[in-house]
Amino acid sequence: MGAMTVELYEVRAPNTTSNFIELANRGFYNGLTFHRVIDNFMIQGGDPKGDGTGGSGKTIKLETDPELTHVDGAVAMARSAHPDSASSQFYICDGAQHRLDGQYAVFGRVINGMDVVRAIAEVETDARDRPVENVTIILITIQES
Repeated sequence: MGAMTVELYEVRAPNTTSNFIELANRGFYNGLTFHRVIDNFMIQGGDPKGDGTGGSGKTIKLETDPELTHVDGAVAMARSAHPDSASSQFYICDGAQHRLDGQYAVFGRVINGMDVVRAIAEVETDARDRPVENVTIILITIQES
């Protein structure tokens, strides 16, 4: 569908960003899918099982900052009901989602490619919000600025 560029907040969310960079650098995300897609809410990926139950085998503590909010294009860590359960799954906001502020670790923002986020958010999904046709992450690369 296209490429996205994400600015990572290494200073304000160092542990979360470090976890994401480590996974990306070892190719963890390559070939995984966006397994949960809800138009006007978010697109979620990073699960090796592809069903919302998988992770990297390591969890990280919830890391929030009042300056990092769920604006349109925010990138944040998905987790279970336990605040310190984030692992590899992440989501990108399709529209501002401020009701999530302080509950999930925002660690970046899409700075190029929101048209791709919107296109993914609009794909046909089943009753469990899974895309009918896979939306695959081909490659995530980390570039230092």
